[in-house]
Amino acid sequence: MLIGEVARRSGVSARMLRHYESLGLVRPTGRTGAGYREYSGEDIRRIFHIESLRSLGLSLREVGRALDDPGFTPAELVGDLIRRTRERIADETELLGRLRRIGAAEPDGWEDVLRIVALLQDLGSESAGKRQRAALSPTEGVPVPVAALVEAVLGETDPNVAGALRWALARSGGDGLALLAEGLGSPVAEVRERAVQSIAEIPDAAATALLRDALTHSDIVVRRCAALTLGARGAADAVPTLIDMIVEGTNDVDAADALSALASDSASADRIATGLVDRLARGTVEPSARRRLTQALAGVPGITTSRALADLSHDEDRAVALTAAYVLGLRTAR
Repeated sequence: MLIGEVARRSGVSARMLRHYESLGLVRPTGRTGAGYREYSGEDIRRIFHIESLRSLGLSLREVGRALDDPGFTPAELVGDLIRRTRERIADETELLGRLRRIGAAEPDGWEDVLRIVALLQDLGSESAGKRQRAALSPTEGVPVPVAALVEAVLGETDPNVAGALRWALARSGGDGLALLAEGLGSPVAEVRERAVQSIAEIPDAAATALLRDALTHSDIVVRRCAALTLGARGAADAVPTLIDMIVEGTNDVDAADALSALASDSASADRIATGLVDRLARGTVEPSARRRLTQALAGVPGITTSRALADLSHDEDRAVALTAAYVLGLRTAR
């Protein structure tokens, strides 16, 4: 079979077949009387073997070894091909993400594209200062793509840079909330914490709704952060988690402040006071937790609190009794 017909049947161009021959990968076994290359059935099978191995990502040199070296074993080479393919996929995935972020910024011209690329490079810089400047001062008025901000904030370990990124996200108007919500589902605890902290700094109704959902999150850190923010926003459904924080002694001062802010509403004040008193009544609560609960009552107005403080002023725990009596005295004086 002549080279032209082999090219038609195999899909390998005549030029490539000549290249294979020059490398010694496949040599036609015969020549016609006019000196043309003539390929045998075995030659054609070898061509198909070459193409099959190339489809796996082998170089032509590796193909030659695979076909001609009797001692060649494929396991090591296949493992290397897997590693190289994974690296290539990771690189292509990163490139795809970068292109999507550039597209989302809707650049008007190539100058805008170049500025966005520079901005994205700064966000990914090893220098914390560069990353912070990229978040705070976008180049020549080019906005940072929201998807890039979310990706950066979820992976940022420097607290100053993270703060700048959260500020920039808050200014974006909540466009990144869907991506941040995905971050709450991350298997990595640090990513979940960064996600809820970022949501907490976005002051709109959609962010508040996400934080309400986060009150039932399986991650206690997420629940606590959501409760503190919701308390400051006047969301009464944060009360149980805030009381839990006081009992556990985790950010208990902040939790008590949040309860005090919520208690400015009379209906919420009664609910908060009842919740604190119920916890105090439980025999399983440690003495230190009872003292923290008593202190938290100081910021809650209303008759329910006053009655509870009066009872607690006779508590068997002297520290609890003194705290309750002191707070009750201040309330009476006022």
